[in-house]
Formats: sequence, structure tokens, C-alpha cells
Amino acid sequence: MRVCVIVPAYNEQGNIASTLQDIRNANKDFVIAVINDGSTDCTAKVASKEGIAKVISLPCNLGIGGAVQTGFKYANENNFDIAIQFDGDGQHIAAEIQKLLEPLLQCEADAVIGSRFLHKNQQGFRSTFMRRIGIKIFEIICRVFIRKRISDCTSGFRAYNKKAIEMLASNYPTDFPEPEAIILLGKNHFRIKEVAVEMRERIHGKSSIGGLKSAYYMIKVILAMSMAKSRAQLKTREENG
Repeated sequence: MRVCVIVPAYNEQGNIASTLQDIRNANKDFVIAVINDGSTDCTAKVASKEGIAKVISLPCNLGIGGAVQTGFKYANENNFDIAIQFDGDGQHIAAEIQKLLEPLLQCEADAVIGSRFLHKNQQGFRSTFMRRIGIKIFEIICRVFIRKRISDCTSGFRAYNKKAIEMLASNYPTDFPEPEAIILLGKNHFRIKEVAVEMRERIHGKSSIGGLKSAYYMIKVILAMSMAKSRAQLKTREENG
């Protein structure tokens, strides 16, 4: 079972070394692919210096969607059985990866999402109050669109089997893609499961979503989720002739 850990990173020189070491300590057999998304700092240099990851540097900043899709393309072209999406900012905990792998190994799901909100009183960092409100709204939209509760639509801690890797290598949203990707997967009959995980607060740097950007982000994501649903429905009608 070949596992590729995709680590999108933009200006994460302060976090990337500890992130890679965390993954290596969790499982030395994981192949780590760092997607350096046009960083203007020393992210690529620090990641390469660790000597434990393949570093793919994009010529310009494509955003999280383009970076993660690059990782899916790499995993698909190199015939990996499972791809783990794992942020480069230090918020995810590599020891929790096994929780995401189990439903895939048991053939219970095609895509597994690590959730901070699946159960009440979960431990670990759970984001800011305003972002939690947005996440709750996205949860409601998922219930309406794919008739499934997804408690942490914005989580970037995910695992995918080979079938999902192949689909996402060719079809992956841009900008802030995690909620939209759930709709694409759900409407195309992929089995999605959530597992409860613990996350940390990032140590260095700050999120690109904050202040007035939060409201803009929420509106944009809601529109993107609606468009993803419409595209999936159109594709289904075309396939049914």
C-alpha cells in the first residue's frame, strides 16, 4: 500500500521543517511531496534541506487549489494507492493520519475528512468563533446539496483512495477548494466519511483568511458550492443521455 502525503506550502519556512519531521516520525514509509506554491521566502530551501521529501516548486503562486491538484497529479502519475492532504503550516498532527487511513483500508470510504467538530468537547484547536459560524453554514449547505452531514467542510486534513485521486487530479477547485470538493465528490457518488481528529494552532505566520476577507470568503465559497452542485447535476444528465 503506497501512501503519498501531499503538503501544500506557501511561505511556510517557519513551519515546514517541523511538519516534515512530524510526518516522517509518524511513518517512515510515507512518500512526502511538498508543493511549494511560488513561495517568496525560503520554504523550498528548508524543505529540500530536510532531505525527506520531494519538493515540487510551482513557477508562480496558484493558490491552495492549484497546489493541492499538483499533488494529486503527482500521486496519480506515480500510481499511489492513497493520498493524504496535510497542510504545511503545522496545524495537522501526523500521528492522527492513521485515523484517516482506517476507513480507506477497510473499504468504508473513498474520501476521509479529519474533523475538529464531529463530536462535542473534542480536544485541540477549533478555529476562531467567526470561522466556526461559517463552517456551520457550510455544514447546512452540505446537508441540503448532498444529504450528508459534514461537520468540518474547511478541513484540509484528508485522505483519498485511488479512485478519488484519479478524479481530483483532473477536477479540483481553485481558490479555497475544500468545501467545493466535498460537493463534487458527493454528487459524483464518492463515499465520504469524517473522523474526529485533534489539530494545533499554527505557530508561525497567519492565515490568509481574516477580517473582512472572512465575509468575502464565505460568500465566495457558498457560490462555489452551488456551482459545483450545478455542474455535477449537468454532468449526470449528459451521462444519462
